[in-house]
Parts: sequence; C-alpha cells; structure tokens
Amino acid sequence: MSQFVQRFTRNTFGRDLIVGDIHGHFSKLQLALDAVGFDPAKDRLFSVGDMVDRGPESESCLEWLAHPWFNAVCGNHERMTMEYHMGMIPAGMLAMNGGAWAIGKTVDERLPYVDAFADLPVAIELETEHGLIGIVHADCPSPEWSQFTARLAMGGDVAAVAAEAAMWSRARCDFIDSSGVKGVRAVVVGHTPFKKMTSLDNVIYIDTMGWKGHDFTILDAATLRAADKPSALFWG
Repeated sequence: MSQFVQRFTRNTFGRDLIVGDIHGHFSKLQLALDAVGFDPAKDRLFSVGDMVDRGPESESCLEWLAHPWFNAVCGNHERMTMEYHMGMIPAGMLAMNGGAWAIGKTVDERLPYVDAFADLPVAIELETEHGLIGIVHADCPSPEWSQFTARLAMGGDVAAVAAEAAMWSRARCDFIDSSGVKGVRAVVVGHTPFKKMTSLDNVIYIDTMGWKGHDFTILDAATLRAADKPSALFWG
C-alpha cells in the first residue's frame, strides 16, 4: 500500500455518496447513480472496496478509478488479486472467489490492475457537515477510530495486522457487537452482505448485494440515509 489512510475535506459544492461492494457490475452501478441524480461535476462517489470479481465487468474498475470523482478503499478481493499476482495464493482460491477474469490475463496484462490496487488506501476519512466518517471494507478493528489509524501509521507488522482485519474481519457481525467506534460519526463498511442496509451502533453495513440481483445501496454521507434524487426546487 502506498498509503494507509486517505483524507478528504468536506465537499462544499455537491454530495458525497458511498456505495457498497460493486463486484464487477459497473453498468448496474451507473444506473443506480443515474436514479439518484449523481452529478460528476460536483458530487463524489466513494467505494467500500470489492470492485472486482464475480461480475462481468471487473476490468472496468480502471476506468472508474481514473475518474476524479471516484475513490475507493482496498477490499479483500483487490487484495486477493495482488496476492495471486505475487504468487502468495493459488489460482484455485482466486477462482473460487470469482477472480477468473484476473487468472486469464498474462502477467503484463494484470500489472495495471495490481498497480492500481496497490495504490488504494485501507481507510478513507471523509469530513462532512455533521462530522467525520470513516470508510473501510470490512470493519474498524479498534474501539476508537484514531487508535485504528494510529496503528496503520506505525507501519510494519502492526499496520499489516490492522489492515488485514480492516479488509477481512466479520467479528463485529458474528458477535453482534454494538459497542460502535468512538471518535467518528460513523464507519461505513461492506464485505458482509445483507438484504438491506444494516447498522451496529455507528457501524453501517451497505453491501446489499447489488452484484447478486438486489439493489445497490447508495448512502448519502451527509444524512447517513439512502440517497434520493435532488428535487428541482433544491437550492442547497
């Protein structure tokens, strides 16, 4: 990772929206954005990771990452693509998780994706009108957000363990842990699929399986509710 935490100041021109796991369904995502009136001239879209695998359009992730209004954290599926490329996991494991698109590429063909994924942060901090929002793929593995980001900043094994949990952990869901994360307005995550947007205290789960025949959740960072299309009378 070239950086562990990426920070964004408040968007004073438009909306900041957050989408759950995309898993290679970018055309469907575009339809969902159109439905809520996403305006790339002033709005920004943040992804909780897992842009690739399972769906037919994983290769489109590079096109989306090139957009100045699109930003993502690293999910476990991006991580697995990198690990396969480096010989750390076998092809069978990646294929079992929907990564045949990457296995079928030559080393040179795969490299642009690996380089792009290596540049993704583990966490995003997003300033909003009502306070700071943290974005990670799976979970914040610390009781306080600042403790988590401090662990990432330490580098080495400490950061690696924190990053691994941030991309893979389901412990909060498994134990129905409603203790929340202190020092942040909300932590928005994907990874664990739900039929509808769900929360445990201030940890909000937005992987509603848009990649599996359900609807994508597009969360408005300002309201922490599902985004609506702005009214023609909206002057904000």
